[in-house]
Amino acid sequence: MPNTYFKLHIQLVFAVKYRAGLIHREWKEDLHKYITGIFQQNNHKMLQINSMPDHIHIFLGMRPHQSISALVQNVKTESNKWVKAKKLCKGSFNWQEGYGAFSYSKSHVPNVIRYIQLA
Repeated sequence: MPNTYFKLHIQLVFAVKYRAGLIHREWKEDLHKYITGIFQQNNHKMLQINSMPDHIHIFLGMRPHQSISALVQNVKTESNKWVKAKKLCKGSFNWQEGYGAFSYSKSHVPNVIRYIQLA
């Protein structure tokens, strides 16, 4: 087979350090847009994103050129810098170490999108 075919749907979940409720309604949509831009710059497809005050859910179509760990590290680092540069938190904002990464088949995509929308 001369071409490479790849279809990987990944849900990422990671939390604010100490599970502090620092993601506020006033700026969470801007955070989602910023993080979506990071995924797009890395040639991945954002399927759904939503956050609670203390954690975030991201569902994406991932390309094989980058490891999950490298992608998560990039997203956490850049979004952390963005929150600090915009001075969106009174205290210090940091993401907690670690993350969850879960893969889904194509048949589960609509249900995962709906779950994250309602989270």
